[in-house]
Amino acid sequence: MNVILIAGFWLDGDSWSEVVPTLEQAGLTVHTPTLAGLSSVDDDRSEVTLASQTAEVVALVDSLTGADAGEKVVLVGHSGGGAIIHGVVDARPDRVERAIYVDSGPTPDGVAINPGLEATEADAPLPPWEDFDETDLRDLSDEQLARFREIAVPEPARVAHDQQHLVNPARYEVPITLISSTFSRAEIEEAIAAGIPYFTEVPLMARSTIVELPTGHWPQFTKPAELARLIVDAVGA
Repeated sequence: MNVILIAGFWLDGDSWSEVVPTLEQAGLTVHTPTLAGLSSVDDDRSEVTLASQTAEVVALVDSLTGADAGEKVVLVGHSGGGAIIHGVVDARPDRVERAIYVDSGPTPDGVAINPGLEATEADAPLPPWEDFDETDLRDLSDEQLARFREIAVPEPARVAHDQQHLVNPARYEVPITLISSTFSRAEIEEAIAAGIPYFTEVPLMARSTIVELPTGHWPQFTKPAELARLIVDAVGA
């Protein structure tokens, strides 16, 4: 089974490095693409959008599944990567076995990932740590915080600010798993019941599972082995 891991804001594909070995040991073929605008601080991000990054992943799915879509892939999206993989689910529902959202969710049509993220022209750099909630930073050591800032690449601003665009109701038939590290299952269920826009797609999905992994917003750094095992479990669900 091919598994595609999409990183969240400010991170490239190598940010999954501590998660990948466990997935490969489970027999999965893992792909960790670095999307346009995120390979270097010197990248030109002026033409990078939410739609263009989604199209990159759609093209990868097409290359892995073949013309007849006989094979399917599993998509994993962390944080802002959740919006991207949900766009791919919308574009290729017949080619996705399951979508796994790591401390993220299936961003609905018309909703932006982070419209308030500060940017300078096309670049949205990693904010100071004091701008994040304590829960987001939970379990990150000083060394990990320093390393994160060292490797962080400015996020293409339009990926954060553009609204999601979904058109295909067949997306609702794709099974999803939410691996939640900063929200409990009860908090997510409360948000769904309250109609909070970010979670409005979840109850529409035909098959959804919520799994808790209590830690900060970056479990690929703080609990990579535990995250990998939950991904393996979700793939086999």
